[in-house]
Amino acid sequence: MNAFRFPTLLRLTAAMPALVLGVPALAQAPADDPQDIIITAQRANETQVRAGGSVGVLGDKAAEDVPFSIRGYNAALILNQQPQTLGQVLENDPTIRTTYGFGNAAEQFVIRGYPLYGDDVGLDGLYGIAPRQLVAPELYESVQVLNGASAFLNGAAPGGTGIGGSVNLILKRADRALNRATLNYASGEHFGGSVDLARRFGSGEAFGLRLNGVARRGDVGVDDEFRSTYAVGGAFDYDGGPLRLSLDLAYNRVHVRGLRPKVTVGSAEIPVVPDAAHNYAQPWTYTTMRDIFGIARLEYDLADNALFYASFGARDGMEDGIYGGITVTDAQTGAATGNALYVPRTDNNEAAQAGVRIDLAAGGVTQQFNIGGSAVWQVNRNGYDFLYGPGFAGFATNLYVTPEVPIPASALVGGDLDNPFPISRSNLFSVFASDTIGLWQDRILLTVGGRIQNMRFRSYSYADGALASDYESSAITPVVGLVLKPVAGVSFFANRIENLAQGPTAPLSGFYPGLGTLPVSNAGEIFAPYRAVQYEVGGKVSLGGIDASLALYQTELPVGQVGPDADNPGFLRFDLFGEQRNRGIEFTIDGEVARGLRVIAGGSVIEAELRDTPGGVQDGNKAQGIPDYMLNANVEWDVPFLPALTLTGRVVHTGKQWLSTANTQRLPEWTRFDLGMRYVAVVGDKPLTLRFNVDNVANERYWASAFDAFNQTLLQGAPRTFKASASIDF
Repeated sequence: MNAFRFPTLLRLTAAMPALVLGVPALAQAPADDPQDIIITAQRANETQVRAGGSVGVLGDKAAEDVPFSIRGYNAALILNQQPQTLGQVLENDPTIRTTYGFGNAAEQFVIRGYPLYGDDVGLDGLYGIAPRQLVAPELYESVQVLNGASAFLNGAAPGGTGIGGSVNLILKRADRALNRATLNYASGEHFGGSVDLARRFGSGEAFGLRLNGVARRGDVGVDDEFRSTYAVGGAFDYDGGPLRLSLDLAYNRVHVRGLRPKVTVGSAEIPVVPDAAHNYAQPWTYTTMRDIFGIARLEYDLADNALFYASFGARDGMEDGIYGGITVTDAQTGAATGNALYVPRTDNNEAAQAGVRIDLAAGGVTQQFNIGGSAVWQVNRNGYDFLYGPGFAGFATNLYVTPEVPIPASALVGGDLDNPFPISRSNLFSVFASDTIGLWQDRILLTVGGRIQNMRFRSYSYADGALASDYESSAITPVVGLVLKPVAGVSFFANRIENLAQGPTAPLSGFYPGLGTLPVSNAGEIFAPYRAVQYEVGGKVSLGGIDASLALYQTELPVGQVGPDADNPGFLRFDLFGEQRNRGIEFTIDGEVARGLRVIAGGSVIEAELRDTPGGVQDGNKAQGIPDYMLNANVEWDVPFLPALTLTGRVVHTGKQWLSTANTQRLPEWTRFDLGMRYVAVVGDKPLTLRFNVDNVANERYWASAFDAFNQTLLQGAPRTFKASASIDF
């Protein structure tokens, strides 16, 4: 099937520019110069990284004015690269790698060697409102990345992650009139389309309305893995001088069937990577996720130098799935045991924040005061059914030649599967205050502040829903940051900032060498909140359309692991053991290095070391699944002799990483190459953009990640994937 479709697709794609060029000759003469239309469309299509963005309570800032590393990937990049998930957008970032968590399709992001769960991805600055597992990127104007701790800037992440950095999704606004329709294709047989409409109207165009939606479905590059995504978002805003209002409502539904799972290593050796497209999932595995969410926002200028702002968001989420697992017991033959887990889940989350920002200036000194508060309320209802068969034996399978087997019998049930009751409730309340002092015409900027955070977490028994634990704690997370700007376009920065996060939640199951995958006896137990202290220094340059940043940092954090439960044979127990200290260097660069030649590139080096482990057995060992270094380079070239054509290329390189904290098995480094092109033609007087991309051109097979908090697992990289799309602005 693929042997027929791919060459056909290539021939059709190559022929499209010639076909489209013939259209204007048959159409009415365009009102505008076609060359001007092409140039304008090409500029609008440029993938860009914004140096700066929304810095939490400090507001929207240029990168040079804040003592943190922040950047944002724009909507044009999302449109051009055709990512199907948020993780595919973040493949462009040299400081982030993506893996799966929870045994299903839930993406989690590793930033500076620490996880960021999908639950802790922000939406316009609010936690718990964005879809928690898989995000449709088409709904967002920008994906912003802030490296480092951010408990003061954004508040404590309710999911207990985000220690190494945060991701914030910025919703689209009607900043101009827009009518755009897009059709797209991805191999194997994944088809879809999207629409994006925007208008401003009323007196002085005070009102704005933007509607955008996407629908795509079909098999993807992995054999027999099916995905469908349906999402729609509506944004209404009003700009009436001192008063600004907005309301965003969205729906996101994702279904995945036959997801290729992570591979647990139960053998003494790391197994050879299977064929790039091979799928070792069972066909009855699936996950369905549905989220309805929205945010209302208000801003009011109390005076020329004083702003009041407030926002409130809510999300109703549903998840249902049978998740598959595979544990390799013989690396040579691929012999393995399989298991499954059924989980029904619902979430009801709300979040709010409000504050006042005041700018003052006197005697050559400027000051910006920020005062406000935030709140997060979350309720999670779920149950589980371990489909492992009698004695948790699982079923026989194979990594390389995978048989189809029936769903195994139930081994252990927790909660009410038909009507899940609350398993956890989280309430986070905080107040914050900061002052940014500017000296020497704001060439020196000193930020000092703090947030008082109150956190209450309650967990309930899976047996009967009775209260199992109730923990409440308050803490102050201070911040000190300094920016020095000796000359225009150059700045140096330093910060000391803390992260306060919910303690980890004991997982449903885990893997332990010699015992295999077993249930966890204290599943659902919520541990006390913990602090992580970060020190960081760096510099930034913004000259001639090029932005570059260099940062050095150190962060320390307690480590959670599973081990045998002496009181419950056949079970594991989760607890905190020692701490992990991460030290690293990051470098990023982006912009137009020559006329028509743009780059997004950089690299990072991480030393993640374990300390104070029980008995000192693992002291000095490296943390699991954290690459020694990572390199990225993304290049776009507007071909000078054919202005309508842009060629693109990307290389992603990841260094070696340990499979476990015992440091006995290590993954080799890997490299992936992507190539693409886009062409702008004129149909009538409207621009039509044609795109063709190939990810993993060499069809390399590789273990992409070994990162996992509870298991020794491997995530296989995606196979060669062809993508094509056509967008017209009408």
